Amino acid sequence: MRFSGLAVLLFTAPALYGFNVSITGKEAGIELTPEYSRIYNGCLTFAGSGSLEFNERYTIRGGFAFWNAVADSAYEFDAATGLTVKLIRNLPLYIYVSYIFNTLPGYETNSHTILPLAAYRGKYAGLAMGTNLRFTSFFNEPAIFEPILALEAYVNFYHTEKLRIGLRGANFDDFTAGNFGAYYLSLNGSITITEAISLKTSVDVHQTGSVGLSAEFYRIACRMGVVCTW
Repeated sequence: MRFSGLAVLLFTAPALYGFNVSITGKEAGIELTPEYSRIYNGCLTFAGSGSLEFNERYTIRGGFAFWNAVADSAYEFDAATGLTVKLIRNLPLYIYVSYIFNTLPGYETNSHTILPLAAYRGKYAGLAMGTNLRFTSFFNEPAIFEPILALEAYVNFYHTEKLRIGLRGANFDDFTAGNFGAYYLSLNGSITITEAISLKTSVDVHQTGSVGLSAEFYRIACRMGVVCTW
């Protein structure tokens, strides 16, 4: 029953736009992220994702990520899926619904997150706000429910057809959604190689905390990825 609401959205969203449903965009990408963590020292994450756009308005996304501590036996598997709807054709206003699954088998920890968001995503700046509805269980104990404010803001101070450079701050990303004080600060960029291939990279500092914006340094990571669009 956990997927029932999302399944209804996925199957009925195209019908809201009309019966003439066509695929207007496809995207696939892979990403490698080496990082330094205060707890595990060297870590490595491999991620893959893809999306389908319908009628230039509805986008279905999905992906997975595998994280591993290089000098330790700790590892984590993440998976995510979601739906994006553009509210008005000529304005960058969107609503999102995502489902994220995280598991740390070595610690017998699992979390299920439903993340609804409303967002403005402009060329030079954007803002998203919603609620992180997270259910977490430890060592097969009953799940703990946490409703947490989810926020994202970004500024692109250089944006052309070939190159984009910007700053982003958020307490969630594609595969994780943390406490309000567990936020990411990122310097990111994208280079367009051809019409179909882009290179993406970012340098991320991850803070971890539990109350408000109180936090301490947790890790620094460098993301490197390739995205194909057709």
